[in-house]
Parts: sequence; C-alpha cells; structure tokens
Amino acid sequence: MKRYVLAAALIAGAATAGLQDIRQAAAQAFPSRPVTMVVPLGPGGSTDVVARVVAEGMRAALGQPVIVENTTGAGGTVGVGRVARAAPDGYTFGIGHSGTNVVNGAIYPLQYDLLADFEPIGLIATQPFFIVARKSMPATNLAELVTWLKANPDKATEGNSGIGTPSHISGILLQNTLGVKWTMVPYRGAGQSMQDLIAGNTDIQLDTPATSMGHIQSGLIKVYAVTAKERLAMAPDIPTTDEAGLPGFYYSFWHALWAPKGTPKEVVAKLNAALRTALADPATRKKLVELAQVIFPADQQTPEALHAFQKAEIEKWWPIIKAAGIKVD
Repeated sequence: MKRYVLAAALIAGAATAGLQDIRQAAAQAFPSRPVTMVVPLGPGGSTDVVARVVAEGMRAALGQPVIVENTTGAGGTVGVGRVARAAPDGYTFGIGHSGTNVVNGAIYPLQYDLLADFEPIGLIATQPFFIVARKSMPATNLAELVTWLKANPDKATEGNSGIGTPSHISGILLQNTLGVKWTMVPYRGAGQSMQDLIAGNTDIQLDTPATSMGHIQSGLIKVYAVTAKERLAMAPDIPTTDEAGLPGFYYSFWHALWAPKGTPKEVVAKLNAALRTALADPATRKKLVELAQVIFPADQQTPEALHAFQKAEIEKWWPIIKAAGIKVD
C-alpha cells in the first residue's frame, strides 16, 4: 500500500514539475505573439491617448505588436473586470488610472479586488486638468465662470467620463469648493463628453490637456485655468487656478499598468522592462510631455512602487469619497 501511495506521490510530483517546466518555458518565450492592452474607457479620452503612445513604445521593446482595445462601461469597471478575468499569461493586461483602479472600489460593488486580483506592472505618468466650457459660455475668465455657476445652479451642466472617474471626482470637489451643486452628466468616456461640450449640450467640464488642447487651439471650447500649482510648458498662456482666482484648487490623476493575478513574475518583469524602456525613450517621452504628462521617476516605475502607491491612494481617497456620499445610483 505504501508503494502505491509513494508511486502516486511521485506521479503527482512529476506532473506538477512538468507543468512548472511548461510555465517556465512559456514565460521565457514571452511574448511569442501580439499582446493586448485593455483600455477601460472610450476612444479619444486621455487614457486612450496615453495608452496608444505607451503601447507603441512597448512594441519596440517587446518585439511584438501591442494591440489597444477599448472595453467600456460603468466608469471603467467592465474593462478592468476583463483584465481580472483574463488568462494570467501576460498576453492581456490593462491600463487604468486613479478612478478605475482606486475610486471605483469605493462606489461600485466590484466582482474583483483592486489590490489582490491584479499584478502591478508599473506607474506611467500623472497630469492635471483644464477647466473648460462651451464656446458660447458668456464668462470670459474663471472668476466670471464661478459667478455664472453660482447664479445658474439649476441650469448648469457638467459632463464627465463616468461616475467615479477623475473628471467626476474633480467636478464634485469643485462643487464642494464653491458651495454650489449643479447637474453632472456621465458619459462612457472623455471623447464622448467632449463632443457634447463642443456641441454646446453641456456647459463646463474638467478635462485633460490630452483631450481638450486641440479643441482649445481650434477655438471650439473655452479654457479658464489649469488645476496645478504651475503653468504647463505646453500651454504657458493658460493660468493656474491660483492665478485665475480659485487659489488652492488643485487636481491631478495618474495612469499605470496591471496584469491579471497569477501572471508569472518573469512575464511581469518583461512587461515592466518594456514599459520602462518606452518611458526612457526620447520619442515616447516627447509625446507624453506634449500631452501634459509628468512621467514618474525611474525608481517609481517598478511593480512594487505601483502596489505601494495604489494602496496609499485607496487609503487616502476611499474615506473621502464615502464621506461625500459619492456612489452609483
């Protein structure tokens, strides 16, 4: 009987060892075919734009195409969920930001754990918002816009990329700062909300330079300020909120990459190396800087740094969001 037990144990051990060998070989060969980067928001928004710049930079480093696929819905929860359910082999990973991978955990009943069900790959960059409005908005500066909002709370509308997204959270913070409530209009992404702002269907928006700069330059929308302490190098004529009359109102958000839980460490390391190579490439850096992205320093681009950063962001924002009563209706 003992011999049968021993034989069974040896067979099981051999099978396990064989599976481990297969996994190691697959990890060593990674990537042997194109990989997919899931964008949890719609085309045309800053997450989509940043994703495509980073994907192109990673393509050269990986030696395989990085296919960008938009999977939208419920403020990014659908796309992030797709990554959580994907095979943990490195061929599907996702880009996310402080809304999709931090805030959503406080306002949505998620079917995944934002920390436990993903393997962090690395931080990319952070960026501020522009305060913008429809072209026909009568206010000519931020002080006049504030006056208009306070005088028209029952009429004013503000578009955003979805409940819980950075544009929504920053809009709530603006309402709290001014002590006025107006109507928030959620969309499936910044591209869609921007189109309605251009069409004059909404009044104001807090949006990224990546999405709004071209429309500002074309005169399709108005801009009042950047939500940062310093003016942007790519838009030196746009004043800060301090300069424009709303001192201390700052807001920025960041992007990063994650793989499904259980993705082999060797594969995560290769994806991280490709990301870091892309972020060090002068051409990629130039494109990101032109989009007003502030690239994280090299020592903050590791998987470990992303995990610690995301955990700290959750601990910071979840109590604030829950206290403010921000939730899905």
